[in-house]
Amino acid sequence: MMTTSMITWDAASARRAERQFLTGPTGSGTPVAEVVGAMMGAHAQVMSAAEVSVGVRTSTLTRADVRAALWDERSLIKTYGPRGTVHLLPARELPLWSAALTAIPSGPSPFPPDVRLSEEQAAQVVAAIGEALENRCLTLDELTEEIVARTGPWAGDRVMPAFQDMWPRWRQVLHRAGWAGTLCFGPNRGRKATYTRPPVAGAAGGGTDGASGTDGASGTDGALGTFVRRYLGAYGPATPQHFAKWLAAPTGWAGTVFRELAAAGDIEEVDFEGTRAWAAAGDTEFPDGPPRGVRLLPYFDAYVIAGQPRERLFPGAAYERALAGGQAGNYPVLLVDGVVAGVWHQRRQGRRTTVTVEPLVRLTARQERELGEQVERVGEVLEATAELVVGEVKVGPHA
Repeated sequence: MMTTSMITWDAASARRAERQFLTGPTGSGTPVAEVVGAMMGAHAQVMSAAEVSVGVRTSTLTRADVRAALWDERSLIKTYGPRGTVHLLPARELPLWSAALTAIPSGPSPFPPDVRLSEEQAAQVVAAIGEALENRCLTLDELTEEIVARTGPWAGDRVMPAFQDMWPRWRQVLHRAGWAGTLCFGPNRGRKATYTRPPVAGAAGGGTDGASGTDGASGTDGALGTFVRRYLGAYGPATPQHFAKWLAAPTGWAGTVFRELAAAGDIEEVDFEGTRAWAAAGDTEFPDGPPRGVRLLPYFDAYVIAGQPRERLFPGAAYERALAGGQAGNYPVLLVDGVVAGVWHQRRQGRRTTVTVEPLVRLTARQERELGEQVERVGEVLEATAELVVGEVKVGPHA
């Protein structure tokens, strides 16, 4: 008779923190892309937050190192990842991410019929984007011209409502082009973003073929299985519902994927605090106790967005104070022993930054010292001198 492993919240939290480099920062020789890979991507809608996410997991890296990995070494790419939001991803892992993200079924369009793109039109736009960006960096306006020239005027019709403006119709599938691996961000041109094609796998220190980073998996099905196991290794135990929420994917689809992987022996069932959940097959060793230590995590940090169940990660007062209508990531958070125990905000002026921290629990003398060290580390990452202020954070959640 098969015995189901019993996993406690403390054990799961400790392993997640350890694998996220949050138990103790990684050493000076760890590549930026390795840190980002362990996080399953760094949310980069706010680029300075992504730089802090990576930097606080290390003892020496700064925002300059993250930028060098992105624009000089090209070991990172900035593109559309989970939930269609902007992420930093390891360049060598792009084939894995593309295979997994393009396997997610498309949900119903939120736009009226006269605004939507048909699937045929969407495919034309994605192909046109890839052609237009070959060996070039283009702004959105320049890319629109190229897409219209390759498809038709319908692609450029300004019919898509967004931010008190109307965007061209083709923008509906901008994130899908990122998922398909035909588009990523290029260096800014002044204050304007640019887009280009991602580097070929292997050209930035990665593998030498399209399966690089997939642990030997080939094809969409194999890559999707590898992707799920990677997710469970970073954030498990987890349910299909947790996985679906992280990706903004249909719950029914995620359930089917988990059932097929379980039937194939790729994942195994565990008891997670009385709930049926899943871990990667053979990866059910967890620490004995909870994580220890104080960490400052910025807006949209991967640990708080992917960590489930949310009521455990945001216990007590943190559930009301550090979540924005139940949405994780909209506040920078104070992490104490693996759970959210406060919020913080930093205001920069020149070479100095003031970090205001609002704890929701009483800190011990040791934790206060660690908080001071964390504030200093945030300053180092941002290449600034940081000052700690303990008090109320009056800034609201990020949109």
